Amino acid sequence: MRLPLRHWCTTTLLATAVLAACGGDDAPTQAEASDVVAGGPEAGATPFIARVKLTGTSVRNLASVEYAIAPKAGTVSKAVDVTYTAEAAARRGYLSTTDGSMTIPVFGLYANHANTVTLRLTYKDGSSGTLAVPVTTTAYTSTYGAPEILVKRAAGSTLGFDYFAIKSGLGTPVVVDTDGEVRWAGTGITSSVTSLYKDNGFVIGRQQSTQMSRLEFDNTMTTVTVNSPTYTAFHHNLDPGKTGVLAEFDGIVDGLASVESIAAEVTLAGAVTREWDFAKILGDYMRSQGDDPSTFIRPGVDWFHMNATVYDPRDDTLIASSRENFVIKVDYQTGEIRWILGDPTKHWYTFPSLRAKALTLEAGGLYPIGQHALSIRADGLLMLFNNGLASANQPAAAPVGENRTYSAVSAYAIDAVNRTAKESWRFDHGQTLLSDVCSSAYEAKGQSVLISYATTDRRTTARLIGIDAQRNVVFDFRYPSPVSCQTSWNAVPVPFDAMRFE
Repeated sequence: MRLPLRHWCTTTLLATAVLAACGGDDAPTQAEASDVVAGGPEAGATPFIARVKLTGTSVRNLASVEYAIAPKAGTVSKAVDVTYTAEAAARRGYLSTTDGSMTIPVFGLYANHANTVTLRLTYKDGSSGTLAVPVTTTAYTSTYGAPEILVKRAAGSTLGFDYFAIKSGLGTPVVVDTDGEVRWAGTGITSSVTSLYKDNGFVIGRQQSTQMSRLEFDNTMTTVTVNSPTYTAFHHNLDPGKTGVLAEFDGIVDGLASVESIAAEVTLAGAVTREWDFAKILGDYMRSQGDDPSTFIRPGVDWFHMNATVYDPRDDTLIASSRENFVIKVDYQTGEIRWILGDPTKHWYTFPSLRAKALTLEAGGLYPIGQHALSIRADGLLMLFNNGLASANQPAAAPVGENRTYSAVSAYAIDAVNRTAKESWRFDHGQTLLSDVCSSAYEAKGQSVLISYATTDRRTTARLIGIDAQRNVVFDFRYPSPVSCQTSWNAVPVPFDAMRFE
């Protein structure tokens, strides 16, 4: 268990009892004998990032460096708390072989603030000491700087996350704490709509191309190109895969445009390890059952509009969100259709072959309509943001399904054997908010949920809301979003309060 900073052993004004607690005996510990000092911080690419250089011959004895940033007075979010092992620092190039120094990237700073950063230095013999480093930062001006706080997080409130990353169409992802303070933004990216928080950094698909970048919190970046002759561009989301990253692609298949109907799993090196072409999967299946798919699958038309995928390890399957039609589960290896869950008043349900794969929703539940952001909750339920917008790209005179006046977060229990679904959990904010496109809902610890209503107030604002396990609103922030989905395509929790680089 990590002790709070005030309980860390220090190397100054040590009493005999403290020496014993820190491993002291007749011989001095490495912490007691240390000559490590911290230089004045250097500014990073944005006010949220700084570099602190540690020098001294004892740097070679360091096992890890942990830093914590003191919260502002009156705030509730936990302190930023990040640990680098010496191995991680060396692997990332933070250890200098020329002068034996170590440079620690400190991120999560408050902008325009006199930050107090405390470094805990742990040595190879288990002893430790602390260094205090003041870091004064400059101002940061952006859309995210001053949200309208509709509900302020109260002291003592229970929430399973303290920081979240907003996937932005205005630049890099932006990390915000649950008090509404921006705590990180980077540079070098014009849009991070297609992005994924993964392994203490972001993977970002460059829309309009097949380039994929890895952006670290120190603002360093590497870029690869996805190795496929078929794909032309990333779109919509990135999601965790079985072994890599799940992505949606536009492409050219047999000389025809494939619009938002191809999913693939790719490695961080850009290799494609698995592909699901839903035009082929659905077309082959429908023809095998005697249906003509020509009025359903239409090359060059956004007939499918895939916007999210999720890997289900329980049965080795992929679940995909087709905003125009339904949620569909297929076998990870073969692409065989397991089930379909969607509004039966839409065009897809008129085909007997697709109807045969449909789950029946128990009475009282909301079908997923125009949905986004699939995920598997800790309790096994399939959760999604249930936008409520009818289909927009169906053939002339084809049924487009229901239009709701509000959006919800829905979680479903699926009975694949009996081919039924039950909406077991719902949050609809009293049916007062409509976010008809984009948006997300993701679970954090303790059944808390972070919700991004991307297009509220007739697509002019975005709302970021955190709810606890009892579905109470813990915070509610409103941001201007004059261009649909640009301020917050969706948002995910990130563990700035307990991040470890190993």
